[in-house]
Amino acid sequence: MARWCYRHRLVVLLLWVGALFGLGAASSAAGTNYANVFSLPNTDSTTAYNLMEKAFPERAGDTDTVVWKVDEGSVRDESVRSRIEPALEEIGRMKGVGEVTDPYAAQGAAQISRDGRIAYAQITFTEQANAVPKDLIEDVVDTAQAAERDGLQVELGGQAIALTQEPPQGLAEGVGILAAAVVLFLAFGSLFAMLLPIVVAIAGVGTGLIGTMLLSHVTDVPEVAPLLGSLIGLGVGIDYALFIVTRHRRGILRGMKPEEAAVTALNTSGRAVLFAGGTVCIALAGMLVMNMRFLDGVVVATSLTVVLSVLAAITLLPALLGLLGIRVLSRRQRRRLAAAGPEPAEASGLAARWSSYVQRRPRPVAAMAVVVMAVLAIPVLSRRLGATDQGNHQESTTTRQAYDLLAEGFGPGFNGPLQVVVEGDAPAGLVNGIRSAEGVAQVAAVPPANGVTVIQVVPTTSPQSEQTDRLIDRLRDDVIPKSGADAHVGGVTAVFKDFASVTADRLPYFVATIIALGFLLLMVAFRSLVVPLTAALMNLIAAAASFGVLVAIFQWGWGTELIGVGKEGPITSFLPVIMLSLLFGLSMDYQVFLVSRMHEEWVHTKDNARAVRVGLAETSRVINSAALIMICVFSAFVLSGDMEGAMAGIGLAAAVALDAFILRTALVPAAMHMLGNANWWLPDWLEKRLPHLAVEPKEDETAVTSAQEPVVAGRSSVVHGFVRGAGGEPVEGAAVTLLTQGGRRLDGVTSLADGSYIVSVPAPGTYLLAASAESYGSRAGQVVVTEGPLVYDVELAEGEVDAVN
Repeated sequence: MARWCYRHRLVVLLLWVGALFGLGAASSAAGTNYANVFSLPNTDSTTAYNLMEKAFPERAGDTDTVVWKVDEGSVRDESVRSRIEPALEEIGRMKGVGEVTDPYAAQGAAQISRDGRIAYAQITFTEQANAVPKDLIEDVVDTAQAAERDGLQVELGGQAIALTQEPPQGLAEGVGILAAAVVLFLAFGSLFAMLLPIVVAIAGVGTGLIGTMLLSHVTDVPEVAPLLGSLIGLGVGIDYALFIVTRHRRGILRGMKPEEAAVTALNTSGRAVLFAGGTVCIALAGMLVMNMRFLDGVVVATSLTVVLSVLAAITLLPALLGLLGIRVLSRRQRRRLAAAGPEPAEASGLAARWSSYVQRRPRPVAAMAVVVMAVLAIPVLSRRLGATDQGNHQESTTTRQAYDLLAEGFGPGFNGPLQVVVEGDAPAGLVNGIRSAEGVAQVAAVPPANGVTVIQVVPTTSPQSEQTDRLIDRLRDDVIPKSGADAHVGGVTAVFKDFASVTADRLPYFVATIIALGFLLLMVAFRSLVVPLTAALMNLIAAAASFGVLVAIFQWGWGTELIGVGKEGPITSFLPVIMLSLLFGLSMDYQVFLVSRMHEEWVHTKDNARAVRVGLAETSRVINSAALIMICVFSAFVLSGDMEGAMAGIGLAAAVALDAFILRTALVPAAMHMLGNANWWLPDWLEKRLPHLAVEPKEDETAVTSAQEPVVAGRSSVVHGFVRGAGGEPVEGAAVTLLTQGGRRLDGVTSLADGSYIVSVPAPGTYLLAASAESYGSRAGQVVVTEGPLVYDVELAEGEVDAVN
C-alpha cells in the first residue's frame, strides 16, 4: 500500500482534500448536537433528574444571571433602578430571550440580599447554551454592563455567558501546532520535513473533528469530546508521522532511493504506528467498562480521531513523501550526500553516552528515578473528585465576579442548590426535616407540577465543599427515610457527587482491564512475560506521578493563577478515567518503539546488555523529540478556556514528560539491565500457543527487499577481503563491521596481521560495510551480496574520514 500511495500521490491527495471538504460541507449543513449527559443509571440524582423533566418539560432553555451590587445605599434606590430596569427590559425584548425575572417585580423580593446591596435577575434563553447565538449573548452582556456606573457593579454568570469568555476557537490547537513546528524544525533542520507531520496531523484531526460533529446527531457526544479528540489527535498524529519521516530520512541518508526509503519506513515504523494506534484505541475503549453514557461519546470522538490520524500517517504521508522526494532532507544533508555518499548509522553523541552510563550504573539510576516519581506521586493521596464551576474561573472574568457576588449576597451554597424531588405532594415532615438539617441555609418548596414536587435546598457551604457532600449523604440516609417519603436528591452538585462515587467504585475494574489488554498485546509482540509486566508497572507509576502533579496544581492551587486556569478546586470526576486511557495508550507507544528495537537486537545477538544499550541509544532521541512535541501540544490546551481541557492538557503533558524523560530513558532500561536475560523469558508451552504478531519485519528482510532480491531461506554467505593503507600496506587491527541499510549491526571482526577479514552475511541483499583503524580514519561503502561469497577490499587513508567508498 505504501508503494501504491507513493506512486499515485496525486490521487491520494485529492481523496484526502475531497474528504475534508466533503465532510466539512456536510457538517456545516447539519450543525452540531452535543449533549452533556452526566446522569448515571440507577443513581439517586438520575431519578431526580428524570422527575424534574417530567415536572418542568418546558424549561428547555439555558438560564443565566445578571448580578449587581452597590457600594453604598440599596439596590432598591431609584438611582439604581433607573439604570437596571431599562437594561433588563431591553434584554427581554431581544430575539432568543424567553423570559427575564425582575427582582423589582411583586414576587422578586427573594432576589435581593438581606442587606439590600446585591440583587440578581435571571435570563432564560429559548435554547440551550451551546445553541444560543454568540451575537445575542454579547448583546446581553454589553446591554447589562452598560448600566454600570461608579458605585454600581454589574456582572453576569451562566453557561451561555461563559461562551463569550472563551478564547478564539482553535487558539490552543494553533499554539500547540506552532510549538510542535519549532521542535520539528530543530530536529530535522528542514522546512519541508517539518511540515510533513503537521500536515498529516491536521488532516487526521480535521476529519476526526468533523466526523465527531456528524456523529453527535446519532449518538450522545459531550461538548468536551471534540476538545479531547483534538488534544490526543494532534499529539499522536504528529508523533506517528515523526517516527515514519525519521525512518524515511535515515534510509535516504544510508543510500536508498526515496521510493524504497518510503516503502521501508512504512514497512517498519509504519507497522509500529499501526500497532501503537491500535493500543491507544484499545485503551480508550476500556472506558466502556465504566458503563457511563457520558464517556461513551468521549470514546467515539477520541477513537475516531486516532484512527483517522493513523490512516493519514500510512496513506497521506507516503504520498507527500513522493511529492518531496529528496527534498525531505535539508540542503546541507543533500550536499553532503552528493559529495560524500551514504553514511553508516552508528549511535553516537549524548544518547549513546547516556545509554552506556545506564548500563554501567543501573541501580543508582533506577533508585533516583523511583525517588523522583514517588515524591511527585505524594499529592495523589489527598485527591478529591468533584466538579468545577464558574467559581474556578479567573478572578478577572465576569462569570467569576458574578459567582462571588451571589455567594456574598445569598451565601456560598446559592451557586449550587440541591433539589429534593418527590412524586405527588411533599409531606410537611420532609420539608421541616430538611429545614432543620445541619448544613441547610434555605428551603423552598415549589408548588406541585405534573404530579411532581420540587424542594429547593440551598446549602450553607459551596458546591465544591466536602460539607456539601456530607449534606447530600445526610439527606439521603437520614432525613428522607425518617420522613417516610419517596424522595430523591438531585441537582448538578448531586450528579457530580454520584459520578465521583461511581468512578471510584468502577475504577479498579477499568485499570485492570486496560492493564490486562496491554499485557497481552506486549506479550504476543515481544514473546516475553517480564517486558509486559515491567510496562504495566511503569504505567501505574506514571499515572500516580502525573495525578500527583494534577492534584498539586488544580486542587492545592500551586500556580493556578500563574498559568491562567483560575481558582483551585476538586479534580473533575470523569477526568481520571479519560486520562488513564490516554496515558496508557501514549505510554504503550513509547514502550513499543523502545522495546521493539531492543527486541530486534536481542533476537540477533542474544546479548541482553547490548540489546538494551543499543535500543536506548538508537530510539531515545526520537522518543524524546516526540515527547517534547506532545508536551507542547498538550500544554497549549491551557489556552482552551475549558477547565477540563486545561486539566487534561497539564496532566497529560506531565505524564508524557515523566514517562519519556524518566521512565523510558532511565527506569525501564535500568530495570532491564538488572533483570538480564530474564527480560525475554517465555515458557515453551506458552510460546507454542501464542499467535505471532510482528511489530516490525526483520531488518535484513527489508534490506533484501530494497535490493529487489528474494530472500533464500536458510542460506547465508560471507564478505571477505583485505584492509590496506593508501600505499598498499596491510592494516592490522582494523574494526570491520557489516550493517543493514537501516544501520543495524550484523557482524563485526578485527583484521589480522596481513589485513585480512571475513564477516558473515545472513542472506543475499544490499548491506553497508564499514572499516576504521586508529590513525587511518574510517571508510564505509555499500556491498551487494548474491548467492556466493563476495570479495571486497577496503583502502584506508591516514587521517581521512570518507563516508562511502
